[in-house]
Amino acid sequence: MSKKTKIHSGYRYPGRRRGRRNAGRGRLRRAVPPVVLLVLFLAGAGYLIGFPGNFLSWKLPPPGEEGVFAASEVPAYSGRPDAEINGDVPFFSRGDLTAETFETYGELDGLGRCTAAYACVGPETMPEEEREDVRSVYPSGWKNARYEWIDREYLYNRCHLIGYQLTGENANERNLITGTRYMNVEGMLPYENAVAQYIRETGHHVLYRVTPDFRGSNLLASGVLMEARSVEDPEVQFCVYCYNVQPGVLIDYATGENRAA
Repeated sequence: MSKKTKIHSGYRYPGRRRGRRNAGRGRLRRAVPPVVLLVLFLAGAGYLIGFPGNFLSWKLPPPGEEGVFAASEVPAYSGRPDAEINGDVPFFSRGDLTAETFETYGELDGLGRCTAAYACVGPETMPEEEREDVRSVYPSGWKNARYEWIDREYLYNRCHLIGYQLTGENANERNLITGTRYMNVEGMLPYENAVAQYIRETGHHVLYRVTPDFRGSNLLASGVLMEARSVEDPEVQFCVYCYNVQPGVLIDYATGENRAA
């Protein structure tokens, strides 16, 4: 898996290479035909005026041809907190890419369940103040219980679809779902951290969407689909499914009820 796409806990995006930037420049001018130089110039100019980086090898489809996520694509949980979906390519189209920040939190459905949260995140959206208490929100399927072998003992967290560190959303009921500690910390958090780190280091923007996967009338999501693509360069790209499971606990997704395995 490419360093650009695979994100692990503690992963740091590779920095820009430093070195002799001008070495060989004269040789390039003498050896490369003018038409090739023109293409290279236009590619660089496109980057400077806002076209996505590396657009000559762009993976995203044109508008109207993007795929659609189907729960049937999700492999069965096999001991890992996440799984790649759609070849790790998000379900965006090129027309979705923008460096203009926005945030959209879908309306709760008829069962009080969250729908998708979608944003273009960047330095402008990241909070400077401390996170506030979110315990006033009781998302669907909230049947919490304590198990001594779980980190901090409680099975469920109020999981932000788009993490607080990216948009500063606190007790927003459209952005909080009932998620296991395992999904929150082992599944979602490494991706959130890597995106936040990338933004802090580059000042760039990332198109970011998280969609909870509710099956039928279940009140507890089976997992979440996380998608991201950096706008100004191709450094960030992922499309992963994080499983809403907890090792050692049996969960009834219809209600959120649970018991030790």
